[in-house]
Amino acid sequence: MLTPDELVIQENWSDLERIREKPDIDLEQLHAYRTTRLKQELRRHDVALCVMVSPISLRYAINYRNYAAFMSHIPCTYLFYPAEGNFILHNGFDPGIPARNQRTGYPISYFYGGDNLNQFAELLAKDIDRFLTEIGAGNRKVAVEYVNPSITLALDKLDIEVIDGVLITERARLIKSEDEVNCIRWAIAVAEHGIAKIKESLHPGISELQLWGLLNYANLANNGDWHDGRMLASGPRTNPWFQEASSRKVESGDLVAFDTDMIGPMGYFADISRTFFCGPGTPSPRQKYLYRMAMQEIEHNLELIRPGIKFSELQKSAFAVPEEFQEGAYPCFVHGVGMCDEYPHLPPLYRHPLPYNNILECGMVLCIESYMGSQGETDGVKLEQQVLVTKDGYDLLTTMPYDNDLAY
Repeated sequence: MLTPDELVIQENWSDLERIREKPDIDLEQLHAYRTTRLKQELRRHDVALCVMVSPISLRYAINYRNYAAFMSHIPCTYLFYPAEGNFILHNGFDPGIPARNQRTGYPISYFYGGDNLNQFAELLAKDIDRFLTEIGAGNRKVAVEYVNPSITLALDKLDIEVIDGVLITERARLIKSEDEVNCIRWAIAVAEHGIAKIKESLHPGISELQLWGLLNYANLANNGDWHDGRMLASGPRTNPWFQEASSRKVESGDLVAFDTDMIGPMGYFADISRTFFCGPGTPSPRQKYLYRMAMQEIEHNLELIRPGIKFSELQKSAFAVPEEFQEGAYPCFVHGVGMCDEYPHLPPLYRHPLPYNNILECGMVLCIESYMGSQGETDGVKLEQQVLVTKDGYDLLTTMPYDNDLAY
């Protein structure tokens, strides 16, 4: 039996930089680009200040990383990010930034503020009012991200106009720079490193959680962050989709499907789905049919990707999913991705109309999705590719091949 020392300290597979060169990423240039994008959106909306709360926004704006998962459900750290002037981070956990950019703030969650959130909201609103004066803001319009209604009401009492902060932060992240794309390429490389270990370790008797743990470990060992879910299922748990990893032991003849949903190194997202066959033996004709249908959907929809195409045109031209698979199909066939799953989210036409109708642009990064599983059957197949929209169409960022046993 291996000791913990042999399992972790002496293991020699997880550190990807030992076997692969990391892309060249200019961190100062990366930060300057993200700053420019945010400032452009602030000016476009004529907003003097954006109050950011989302851990993703804090990472994008000032590369603040600490306690991100904690803050996703107990918000406490928040950022004053002005169109002009210096940012101020409030209630930061050892942020490693200059003291001039740090202040103590007020509670914005029940964990810290309890039943006194209304009073704290009024104090925060007054603090925002003072900050607008401090930076010499020419207007009293602010954007606020994901906060309690009490804060909006308190700002309104001070005649400060409030708009949704996501209008600033989400649109800023839409178009990726070359450095950002290289960050995504590296995150994908780390994810695929973990995926390769999953495939290598797949055998009857291993549990879904053990397999998922390999991907999670590869991410952490390469300085990644977390996974938005634990989306790995085997055998009868592959249908319907969205069953997270369990203690079930994989059996011979099972399909094993997963979706990485991985916030990796430098905060960028690797969103890859694959389905493997667990031997010994060979896949059934039905398993191969499901796999090939998923491949067809992916390949068909990839050929639609080009700058300038409207979302509505994408939806109308998307792969015609056979009726038997429509009920269990994935909620979208295309979605954006960057530091997490991002705008846009395009559902198939048979589900519901689009909530918006814009166009694809160069520099967007997208995920092309497919899930094929018929209601009442055992097996389902999940595939997903990540691409960069280019002037000539797209650049495939994922490199992990399909499963030969199932594809051919």
